[in-house]
Amino acid sequence: MNAVSQGWRNVVLRKPVIGWALYDCGNSAFATSVLVGFFPLFFNQYWSVDATGADTTARLMTTNGIASLVLALSAPLLGAIADRGGWRKRSLAAFALTGAAATALLYFVPQGAWLQAAIFFAVASIGFAGANIFYDSMLIDVTGERRFDRVSAFGFSLGYVGGGLLFAVHLVMILKPAWFGLPDVQTAVRVAFLTVAVWWLFFTSPLLGWVQERKTPREPGVGTALSQGFAQLRETFRHIRQLRPVMLFLIAYWLYIDGVNTVMKVAIDFGYKIGVGQQELMIALLVVQFVSFPAALTFGWLGERIGPKRGLLIGLAIYVVVTSWAAFMQSVTEFFVMACAVGLAQGGVFSLSRSYFARLIPEDKPAEFFGFYNMIGKFAAVLGPFFVAFAASSTGNARSAVAAVLPLLVIGAAVLMLAPDPDRT
Repeated sequence: MNAVSQGWRNVVLRKPVIGWALYDCGNSAFATSVLVGFFPLFFNQYWSVDATGADTTARLMTTNGIASLVLALSAPLLGAIADRGGWRKRSLAAFALTGAAATALLYFVPQGAWLQAAIFFAVASIGFAGANIFYDSMLIDVTGERRFDRVSAFGFSLGYVGGGLLFAVHLVMILKPAWFGLPDVQTAVRVAFLTVAVWWLFFTSPLLGWVQERKTPREPGVGTALSQGFAQLRETFRHIRQLRPVMLFLIAYWLYIDGVNTVMKVAIDFGYKIGVGQQELMIALLVVQFVSFPAALTFGWLGERIGPKRGLLIGLAIYVVVTSWAAFMQSVTEFFVMACAVGLAQGGVFSLSRSYFARLIPEDKPAEFFGFYNMIGKFAAVLGPFFVAFAASSTGNARSAVAAVLPLLVIGAAVLMLAPDPDRT
């Protein structure tokens, strides 16, 4: 045990690794408190106060879909250009600053101004996801290939802890605003947006100061970096098309992770529509945050025992059951059971997807292929929100609209079953 602990300390207790991982601690506050937590609820109750439930769901999901589409269309090229030009750290800083500034601006949006709130939220979402492209790619700057899994897990764990801790503070702010000198709940939520922006930028600074980006032999100008970026994308795509197992998995991943991401984004909005109280919704989200991390470790153990593909299929099966059940859910107790189920599956699906893909790719091109994997993940945030928005607008029933993500989960799992199990080939 001492040798294991010493091994962990030797790997993670270095300034570049700590600085890199702390960024996840910072930006996870946006994912937890804004993206999944307060914005969907506040959008319904404060900024879209005069709209019907189905209309607000359609507006919210359309906003999510547009932001994801903009980033998906630009992410691969942005990543390739930044990699070629040696601009990954600067690009991360630019996107993080943009996202944090847009998040802070939500504080100033008046009641009923849903369009203004939607625009700021879309810009903040693009900043958040865009910065993650460069953050993921900088793993190679802080550790060697042999330590990728351990250092990546360290960042993953700090993300859950950091996002959960600030969200817990926000939850107390909302339940007891007078303790913080705030006049009401609405002001507490608006202040929460400001604190997320400060938290995000505060934990960005260690990465900017402690992580040294690997330099290219020659940092080209914008025009050269643009042409080289296009060339790099073509070369990467050519390699992937020649490897059928990799191609099958990426198609499956694109589908099922879109469904998983959409469930995360629509969960609070869905709970509000079925009558779950604001306090219960926030507590449920906190439960998900802290359940996901140990669940990821458990699914990692399960993947070692039965193979990552089977573990992934178990996680996706849980999501299929939860989304099918959502249309019939009636009580707060059922919603909490659903939250725990999502927390159990969420960490496992993300963790095993990465480890499964690592087994498929060529050993001499891990950074190139993982870069494309992360880009595919950004594309996988477009269909689901639009499916839910269309279903909500067509049926006028926000409850049944959640089931619109079922095709993504089921088809994604079916394609995954066609991919080989690397442990058995």
